[in-house]
Amino acid sequence: MNTTTTAGGLSRIDASAVIAPLWVTVEGINGVGKTTAIKAAAPLLGPGYLRLGELTDQHPDTLPGQLIRTLSAADDIYLRTGHPIAETLALLALKTREYERYAQLRAPGLDLVLEDRGVDTIAAYQAAIIEQAEPHVDAPVLASQILRQSELFRPPPDYTILLLDDRDTCLNRFEQRLSITLTRRDRQLVDRIEQLYQALAASEPERYIPLTVTGLTANQSAHRLAAVCRELIAADTGADHGA
Repeated sequence: MNTTTTAGGLSRIDASAVIAPLWVTVEGINGVGKTTAIKAAAPLLGPGYLRLGELTDQHPDTLPGQLIRTLSAADDIYLRTGHPIAETLALLALKTREYERYAQLRAPGLDLVLEDRGVDTIAAYQAAIIEQAEPHVDAPVLASQILRQSELFRPPPDYTILLLDDRDTCLNRFEQRLSITLTRRDRQLVDRIEQLYQALAASEPERYIPLTVTGLTANQSAHRLAAVCRELIAADTGADHGA
């Protein structure tokens, strides 16, 4: 795998040197319906599609599963152990490992890797968590720095689909699913995460694709998601042929 060198002398992965399927992540706040939409989109996308689940859904016997279990030991839904910098680096390491395992897939007919939460989740969530612990931190700047740090070891996703819905509706759905009641502080955290997603999307409009799912059923959201993915695949295939 080729690398390039940054101005600071660090090596950066050269994304152009990696031949891989189109890599698309699906992002959004808790309860927006990402995982449901991704799973329901599977039959619509056909055999050329590979789904990568959330880190929190990894089997407990795997390395990622063991690390997530350690971060979950405090029974905190946002994996807070009191060491947010270490948590951020650990999660970035897992996402780098995931990329290394799947990026060079060359299975015949594989067009799309669809990832349920990627490095953008780590950037938005961890920046908000660190800001809550250290109010002097500039969370938007930190979120961008976390993404840039990840790019030293793996390219960013080709595209990031950001699902958008009413925040209170999402959080109520999230509470019902987990049979929990979020604290006021946790609701404030999600409010900040939503703002950070918006800031990241504004800073990279060529990569982020906002997709509003307000008022849609799970099936309708899945069809919208699948349609966007098919358009991206078609555009990517056309660009390859043009080259």
